[in-house]
Amino acid sequence: MKKRELGKSGLEVSAIGLGCMGMSSGYGPPKDKQEMISLLRAAVERGVTFFDTAEIYGPFINEELVGEALAPMRERVVIATKFGFKIGPKGEQLGLDSRPEHIKEVAEASLKRLRTDFIDLFYQHRVDPEVPIEDVAGAVKELIQQGKVKHFGLSEPGVQTIRRAHAVQPVTALQNEYSLWWRKAEEEVLPTLEELGIGFVPYSPLGRGFLTGKMNDDTTFDSSDFRTKLPRFTPEARRANQALVDLLHKIAKRKGATPAQIALAWLLAQKSWVVPIPGTTKLRRLEENIAATEIELTQEDLREIETAASEIEVQGDRYPEHLEQMTGR
Repeated sequence: MKKRELGKSGLEVSAIGLGCMGMSSGYGPPKDKQEMISLLRAAVERGVTFFDTAEIYGPFINEELVGEALAPMRERVVIATKFGFKIGPKGEQLGLDSRPEHIKEVAEASLKRLRTDFIDLFYQHRVDPEVPIEDVAGAVKELIQQGKVKHFGLSEPGVQTIRRAHAVQPVTALQNEYSLWWRKAEEEVLPTLEELGIGFVPYSPLGRGFLTGKMNDDTTFDSSDFRTKLPRFTPEARRANQALVDLLHKIAKRKGATPAQIALAWLLAQKSWVVPIPGTTKLRRLEENIAATEIELTQEDLREIETAASEIEVQGDRYPEHLEQMTGR
């Protein structure tokens, strides 16, 4: 497995990480725990060193799963988790909470669930408009000084937030959605990260499964699958957006690859400090995703993708409005 450094932080990880959310939440009922432990350990044996979780996934059960699976091989892996939500007694999400005292409480709880002495990368999950980002960065800085956290990250912030946070505690990595069908990061975020030496971790690099080519407008989702609430996943939007998958199929056929592998290879070709974290619950998909690191897209390939993609207008918002408002401040 090839390695990449996240920005100029010195944090080296596998070129492709593993997003763990779907093992416990988001995409239907939680998967079998022992099967997921086996999958996480299989990922390590295949060279994956970068694992992404969060307290809100479940809530809590995803961190516990990752902690149990990776405890025997802790020294070989980098674990990223996140803070920033207020979680009720029944696991309900009660809004944002990035108050410094809350951040420290979350860190202590996450350390226990993850069965570790330190968190490699601690992201603010969403920007909290009620708490100055300087206070957030200051709280994480204290955790870093105490050895409980190694690196600070942000998820879905705007560029002013990135700059203000980075001035207090250097930001190692930014986690935003980025793929061939959500490219907003290219406008301002990527140039800012390049300037500041911050790594980029695209989540949903396969468009929540759409770019794999395994869906069509007849695909149905479990009632607990959050894609049922996303405008981009209505049958009409999926039908309209099929052109993007057709493009990936065309390139994949020529390269002896799959659409998912081309989508990931495209991301890897954007910058040397980009590390996608596709999620999966299946070993064959994990191996397919890992193999994307071996695919070389030439400048001609990239130009062809760029030209064709620029003529495809993606249909449907990525989030309902109330969720989109929690991003990009």
